[in-house]
Amino acid sequence: MKAFISVDLEGMPYVVRPEHLSLKGSLYEEARRIATRVTRVVAEALRENGFEEVLVADSHGPMVNLLVDELPEYVGLIRGYPRPLAMVVGVEDCEAALFLGYHAKAGTTHSTFDHTYSGACIASLEINGVEASEFLLNAYVAGYYDVPVILVAGEARLLEEDVALYTPWAERVALKRSFSRYASYSPSMSRIEGMLREAVGNACRNYRQGLTKPLKTSEPVTIKVRFTRSGYADMAELLPGSSRIDGVTVKYTAKDIIEAYKVFQLVVAASAGIPG
Repeated sequence: MKAFISVDLEGMPYVVRPEHLSLKGSLYEEARRIATRVTRVVAEALRENGFEEVLVADSHGPMVNLLVDELPEYVGLIRGYPRPLAMVVGVEDCEAALFLGYHAKAGTTHSTFDHTYSGACIASLEINGVEASEFLLNAYVAGYYDVPVILVAGEARLLEEDVALYTPWAERVALKRSFSRYASYSPSMSRIEGMLREAVGNACRNYRQGLTKPLKTSEPVTIKVRFTRSGYADMAELLPGSSRIDGVTVKYTAKDIIEAYKVFQLVVAASAGIPG
């Protein structure tokens, strides 16, 4: 069996400053070590619970964050961007998915680094009328391929809200509890490792017993993207098939969540070329 892990940074323990998140940030190396340690522990626990292979999608920013020399030999690593299905590319080849270091959607109160895909240009994303976090978007993609999300580890507000609501069967591990956008509490790393190992064991047992299920959304899929500036919507509106809702909001109806995800990636990337 093969497990899939998508790894983000903002929901990792101890990561609280913008300097943790960029390639040139003064705290970036610390964040890389933390994320790699969390990923390795989960991969080891998956191996101990019957998964022969683990596929990891390095999924934050430029997507080259994890320290490759510190991952076990049975772990395959997807790195770099752009790539199809961004944070969940490769999930279709696996039996179960786990999300690590995930964070709450844009606009969440008292939640470190709350955003949805791009804090610079995206104010909100709706999928078939439901305001979506990156977790929900990625879980829908996994569900399209009949892959259940069996564990999510990250910021507590995401776990208590979206994860508990949409995938109640998934094991949840709070890596941090936030006081504000730039302050949070995390337990010791040794305690986090114990929590992760226990949660992976429970998640694998639930999977084997058929207690987990893929999360799916109806088709066709309508996405509504609300941008932070009207100029970004001006660019997105150029996409054939899109419609302008108001000054900062564009709507698009796709045949399925895969097409919707790719369209969303495209309009985010296009927005990056528009002056702020």
